[in-house]
Amino acid sequence: MLFKRRVSFIIRLLLIVFVLAACNTETMEEEQSVNAQADESKTEVIAPHQDLNQEPVAPEIKRDGKDVYIKMTAQITDIEIEDDYSYKAWTFNGEAPGPVLVVNEGDTIHFTLENQDPSIPHSVDFHAVHTAPDTGFADVAPNEVGTFVYKASSPGVFMYHCGTDPVLSHIANGMHGVIIVQPEDGYPTDHEINEEYVIIQNEWYKYNDINDMTNEEPSQVVFSTKALHEGQPNTDGTVGALINEPLHAKAGDKVRLYVANMGPNEQSSFHVIGTIFEDVYIDGHPANHNQGMQTVGLPASGGAIVEFTLKKSGDYKFVTHQFNHVQKGAAGKIVVED
Repeated sequence: MLFKRRVSFIIRLLLIVFVLAACNTETMEEEQSVNAQADESKTEVIAPHQDLNQEPVAPEIKRDGKDVYIKMTAQITDIEIEDDYSYKAWTFNGEAPGPVLVVNEGDTIHFTLENQDPSIPHSVDFHAVHTAPDTGFADVAPNEVGTFVYKASSPGVFMYHCGTDPVLSHIANGMHGVIIVQPEDGYPTDHEINEEYVIIQNEWYKYNDINDMTNEEPSQVVFSTKALHEGQPNTDGTVGALINEPLHAKAGDKVRLYVANMGPNEQSSFHVIGTIFEDVYIDGHPANHNQGMQTVGLPASGGAIVEFTLKKSGDYKFVTHQFNHVQKGAAGKIVVED
């Protein structure tokens, strides 16, 4: 009897050991599967970009009468999108968004792109010009230089971006900016303006992850500004950039903002809290003049000029009124003093 009990006990013990071993094996397999999926979801930095962090450089801009000569770079530069999160951005001149360009209606633009990226072709698609895209916006190979000539025949606030396939990757990785074409006869409200700034909205996704850029929500939606005049801030599209480095005006000033939405995917519903847009020029064209607007809708690549009076001193926050994007960083402020 005692022998049978011992045998039974040993059998039960072996069964328990077997079940535990099976569970442990299944758990390890599940963990390995999850880790494998996580590894597959990680996007490795492109090998030639791995140790590349090219310093920002100013664009070269020279004017000779109606001819404007602009030289820019395509380059790889680290951008700290938010605290402790650095993004190896594809950029124009080491900025994301790229430098703001300002020309006049009727100018001829002689544009040169120096592609400092050692592995990927790049190009520039100017929304402000008429040209055959296959030649006027042609790719510039790695370590090569391309020059193109355009007429700036229409005034407005326009996007420029890399147009190399897949375009989504190039824009979402940081290759976009604003070109302003000033109207020959100006705007009817020019004499009323005290301060003017450029505001740009853009989105960030997982680094160079075309699936995330195509199918998922942006991880950050941000505002930046590019200096129109000496002494103005000039920031990248990073979380908190225009909260930490706000714009400034005086009580009673009428402010003009050149606003542009780089996308690449989301709409902007631009709104300044505490005021009303007295004058709005959709896409920055003088003929598209609206008045008394609370919010201006900007599709991806859309632009506008918005003008408003800041009647009292205080902090005036501006946002996209899609507040899930405000939570992701799309907010800035204007500090107004007496």
